[in-house]
Amino acid sequence: MPKSLISIHDFTKEEMLHVLSIAQEFEKNKVQPILRDKVIATLFFEPSTRTRLSFETASNRLGARVIGFSDAGNTSVSKGETLKDTIKMVSNYVDLIVMRHPLEGAARYASEVASVPVINAGDGANQHPSQTMLDLYTINQTQGRLTDIKINMVGDLKYGRTVHSLLQAMSHFEPDFTFTAPDELMMPQEYKDFLNAKGIPYRETRELEGNINDCDILYMTRVQQERFTDPMEYEKVKNTYNLTASMLAGAKENMKILHPLPRVTEIAQDVDDTPHAYYFKQAENGVYVRMAIIAYLLGYK
Repeated sequence: MPKSLISIHDFTKEEMLHVLSIAQEFEKNKVQPILRDKVIATLFFEPSTRTRLSFETASNRLGARVIGFSDAGNTSVSKGETLKDTIKMVSNYVDLIVMRHPLEGAARYASEVASVPVINAGDGANQHPSQTMLDLYTINQTQGRLTDIKINMVGDLKYGRTVHSLLQAMSHFEPDFTFTAPDELMMPQEYKDFLNAKGIPYRETRELEGNINDCDILYMTRVQQERFTDPMEYEKVKNTYNLTASMLAGAKENMKILHPLPRVTEIAQDVDDTPHAYYFKQAENGVYVRMAIIAYLLGYK
């Protein structure tokens, strides 16, 4: 079975560092058409702008051709075709599949029936490993290291797949976590159990102010309306946090604010002009990291 990237656990610490080093190479030389003879499918059963365009840009910069869809409503899925049949069929046409799906576990299932590597571009509230790899790349780029980083994760820690994956990836590098969330969106117990088993320190708080000055990375997240089954629950927590430039007065000089984007109200526009804002560069890094993941899984790097 070809190697896929479904969960961040599919990469060892050594593989992560190897992929990050390939990404650095691609950042220095952005166009390397080493995959001219390859075809890559982007199958997005759930809407996405950044991730899909990032993967398609990465594929194009590597010289590959891209096929796929950004709306399952226009495909045979809408006629009742099973995920298994869709993946089996697409496997016959392409060399690698990038897939986003609203159901947790869908990407793992796809990798089990596909004859080519599958990259999970997000499955429900579960995992988003390529985002995690670009987060690691960005942390290393801004801090000059991955070890001994203080990270404050803020916002939707219950449904936020990016924070779940990042927490697991950073567990290799002796992190120190603060989890800032309202009671309804606290980090799920399974992830806290994971940290406890590894002896990794974390603390939980509801307050953002007062918890900014001692962190190296402030990882903001959007409260995701699409994950709530009860609209009233969403209304209750949607504007819990609003980071403004004035709140950064006492932050460490090297502190950087990351966000998987899109943002809504959790980061005010005036933060964009501070030296701490790094989320747009973070998004740009996604292209180099996804180039590296694709090249690695196809055995080119």
